[in-house]
Amino acid sequence: MFKAIYKIITGILDFIKKYFFILLVLTFAIAYFLNPQYQKNTKANLMRIDIVGPILQSDEFLKKIDEASKNNIKGVLVYINSPGGLVAPSIEMSYAIKRLKSQKPVIVYAAGTMASGSYYAGIWADKIVANPGSIIGSIGVIFDGFNISELTKKLGIKEQIIKMGKYKEAGTFMRAWSKDERDELDKVLKDTYNMFVADVARARGLKIEDKDKFADAHIFTASRAKFVGLVDEVGTIYNAEQDIIKLSGVVEPRWKKRDKYEKYLDKFLSGAISKVSLYLGGLQSYMP
Repeated sequence: MFKAIYKIITGILDFIKKYFFILLVLTFAIAYFLNPQYQKNTKANLMRIDIVGPILQSDEFLKKIDEASKNNIKGVLVYINSPGGLVAPSIEMSYAIKRLKSQKPVIVYAAGTMASGSYYAGIWADKIVANPGSIIGSIGVIFDGFNISELTKKLGIKEQIIKMGKYKEAGTFMRAWSKDERDELDKVLKDTYNMFVADVARARGLKIEDKDKFADAHIFTASRAKFVGLVDEVGTIYNAEQDIIKLSGVVEPRWKKRDKYEKYLDKFLSGAISKVSLYLGGLQSYMP
């Protein structure tokens, strides 16, 4: 009898030993999927999407917008704390929000800095709520560069170049720009600036002839930004969350959970942005 019991026990132990890893994975999987927090997350009806840090690309943001447009999400809060960035990705973000807004409510919250490219990104939201201490605006475009010709002379470096096209060297840092090159770059900046101002005027219901009041790279406090029409409300993240809950019509608000890596990255970038925002006067065509 003892031998039989021993065989049964050793058989069970051998089985566990042999399939331990599989059992471990299954145990964790079952525990995860039965966890109330997981179930709550899968049934989320509200989503927060962040624009934090310099805007250098738009791929990840566009993926999140696409995700928000296809699932059970009833409303989206776009959290912005960015000094701006490159022109093209800022425009991609802006028109992605415009498309999403045609499907469901979108509210933008300016957490700290919503300037230049990041302001462009958020203009099409149903509503813009700005933190009382936030910095808004800087609607302008800049192209900056260096002239290192004196340094190259001291180092004995001489440039050799073959080019086709009169303006192919426009923007070079090896010498001073010619008048024609400056004029050429000026055309690009003017076109980009006029597009920026026109889109802001359309999105915010402003008169384009008043651009000197709300654009021209003016930097506004939240209250002044509201006065000139760049934001709708001065409030906190709580106010923005309550606004999107009300606008989306959800009875039981359940926010889509953000992963820990995203939270950590946002915290790190937010600290850096608070310092960058102090130098908005040196904003960089691109839209910083």
